[in-house]
Amino acid sequence: MKYLRKICLGITAVAALFLLYGLWQQQPAFWQPAAVCTAIGLAIGIGAVDKLKNYQYTAWIIAAVVAAMIYPQSFIKWGPVDLRDRWLILVVVQFVMFGMGIQMSIRDFSGLARTGKGVLIGLICHFSIMPIMGLILTKVFSFDPEIAAGIILIGSCSSGLASNVMVYLARANLVLSVTVTAIATLAAPFLTPLLMHLLAGTLVEVKFLPMMLEIIQMVIVPIGAALLHDYLKQAPAARKKTINRIAVLCGVWLCIMFIFLWDSWFSHQSLSVIQSVTIFNFFTGAFIVGTLYHFVYTRFKKIDQLTPYLSMFGIVYFTTVTTAAGRDHLLQVGLWLFLAAVIHNGAGYFFGYWLARIFKLDKNSARTIAFEVGLQNGGMASGLAGSMGKLATVGLAAAVFSPWMNISGSLLANFWRKKPVEKESEPA
Repeated sequence: MKYLRKICLGITAVAALFLLYGLWQQQPAFWQPAAVCTAIGLAIGIGAVDKLKNYQYTAWIIAAVVAAMIYPQSFIKWGPVDLRDRWLILVVVQFVMFGMGIQMSIRDFSGLARTGKGVLIGLICHFSIMPIMGLILTKVFSFDPEIAAGIILIGSCSSGLASNVMVYLARANLVLSVTVTAIATLAAPFLTPLLMHLLAGTLVEVKFLPMMLEIIQMVIVPIGAALLHDYLKQAPAARKKTINRIAVLCGVWLCIMFIFLWDSWFSHQSLSVIQSVTIFNFFTGAFIVGTLYHFVYTRFKKIDQLTPYLSMFGIVYFTTVTTAAGRDHLLQVGLWLFLAAVIHNGAGYFFGYWLARIFKLDKNSARTIAFEVGLQNGGMASGLAGSMGKLATVGLAAAVFSPWMNISGSLLANFWRKKPVEKESEPA
């Protein structure tokens, strides 16, 4: 595999020469495919360099942006399939969150008892610093209302799995990081719509209850399925049988619902009834998925190692489709949006770290809070923008912010890894 990556680096060098020649001669027929080949070749080949292999996922994000900017029409529709379709986006987001949930455990929530103070500080900082900084940046840069709403949206989302990875690389407080991520994820269905209503309600129409239900469908349901799988790993045989029976009943319910009841009865009910039944159906579906996934896991143990790659693919998908859909807007405000991403992300690291120190957390915990505050769940932001039908505008910030967060997080994690905290200097 490493030999193949080295070959890709050689192809990248050749493609880069064609890219330079095409730009010099001003011939799009040369430089456009050469730019895509250079980006993809680098994304594959960068793994051959030991010091850069941690940036391979980020390289794929950059390759997705390059391809979507040059050939936008190729990533908007594939035949009759609209890649921006609301239901397609919902399914992909659920795959992303399920992959994230596979890396979580029910035991992660037990860290709340040991790190309660740190978790509280992390949550307060995360859901205050980032949305407020997003609002400030929209005033400073005077973005269009929907693009500005996207900045506030990504600032109002919970932290994601990336923060746990960066904390692990930095050798900071991993227990605190995992617990903050878990609790922030559970709090997001209430806090994200609330913050969007308060801070972005004048920019775009924000409906609190529908957005809350969207987040439950996108985040809580797939993570619940993943946690059910985690529970089944340790559950006694009798409970496994009970859960299997419940999964069968859930399957029967969904069949009855969609074959006999939905069109004839539920479709004529009030909106609140339809929304409640829809959420219940999603949870029954999650119960089935969690049980079936565990059944596959008992026969193919390595599936837990492969599933997170679905999450990575999903985020690459969001980045590609959002960039393609919002290409014209990016050409106008892309540079300013990137600058806003750098400031927003840097403010999260800075204020997260120093506020944690002010509240007497040790340095390793403060480093953890910096990552938890500075890194947002771009997949959730993209999914919500898609559900609003505004992927090309509201979703644009997530497409720009996410790659930069991966780059800056990796740089900061490697920097802190080389400067470990001296334990004897920490307060008891």
